[in-house]
Amino acid sequence: MAVLVTGGAGYIGSHTCAKLLNCGKEIIVVDNFNNSKPKVLEIIKELTGRDFKFYEADICDKTALNRIFEENGITEVVHFAGYKAVAESVRKPLMYYRNNVYGTSVLLEVMSDYNCKKLVFSSSATVYGIPERVPVTEDFPLSAINPYGRTKLIVEKMCADLHDSDNDWNITLLRYFNPVGAHESGKLGEDPNGIPNNLMPIILQAAAGKIPQLSVCGNDYPTPDGTCIRDYIHVEDLAAGHIAALEHMKDGVQVYNLGTGRGYSVLEMIETFKRVNGVSVPYEIAGRRPGDAAECWSDPSKAGRELGWEAESGIEKMCVDAWRFASRTSQFPTIK
Repeated sequence: MAVLVTGGAGYIGSHTCAKLLNCGKEIIVVDNFNNSKPKVLEIIKELTGRDFKFYEADICDKTALNRIFEENGITEVVHFAGYKAVAESVRKPLMYYRNNVYGTSVLLEVMSDYNCKKLVFSSSATVYGIPERVPVTEDFPLSAINPYGRTKLIVEKMCADLHDSDNDWNITLLRYFNPVGAHESGKLGEDPNGIPNNLMPIILQAAAGKIPQLSVCGNDYPTPDGTCIRDYIHVEDLAAGHIAALEHMKDGVQVYNLGTGRGYSVLEMIETFKRVNGVSVPYEIAGRRPGDAAECWSDPSKAGRELGWEAESGIEKMCVDAWRFASRTSQFPTIK
């Protein structure tokens, strides 16, 4: 009896795979390496001392998924395999709809065919759009404002419709806020292919001298320092949330925010990174980015009540662990 992890070589997927193995779970990993690297699989094995079966495949490939289910006794699925860059989704919406929506529909069809009806889905706080107030709770109106967020919202609705048609399905939707940090070993972390889109990888590049400076998009928001406020969560805490979701899976479709319940501004994150790591992070103030909310941070208390989960790490540890990873990886060879 195994857990299938789609996108298991990616940033959040790899940390979750390590935790699943350390909990004694058998896992099957599928990834197409679109935004991940094969070496991650060996690092997971090294960190856990455990082996697992891997398939290089695309979730849109129904033939490949059928073979994976045919060859393995899969009872649960943790689904990470999705494109995740907001700006890229605006430029290439069809690519996002095909992978994130169609790919998930293929996965669900195959799961149904093999009577595997337990799913933990990697959703996102982007389904809330620009929230009218903070903190954000799970019952807030849903109003995604970009193709990436809409793909997540469509899959959430697909899951609800699927359960309505077949009550045997048990599905947990995890709405992430802003994952940062890395494994404390420094061997697993966020190592995106191509140009990074999230704040922390750009901070790392600026601190390492790989880019001249980072651009802070707007300092005229109605926040204490004028920059956007977000809820940053350590990737290890996020991975632990998936373990809790599997262990406390309930009937029906359940929704949980995974965040810290505390917001930090862009400048707070930069200044904390500089202070705890003793490095310089050059930056410039640029214009606002269209569609950015001034504040977006979570109320994660439902996950605490029902899953027994809460985030444990603050931004200091997130910043230290992220820099430790950057100092080890070949992505930043100039770091001393």
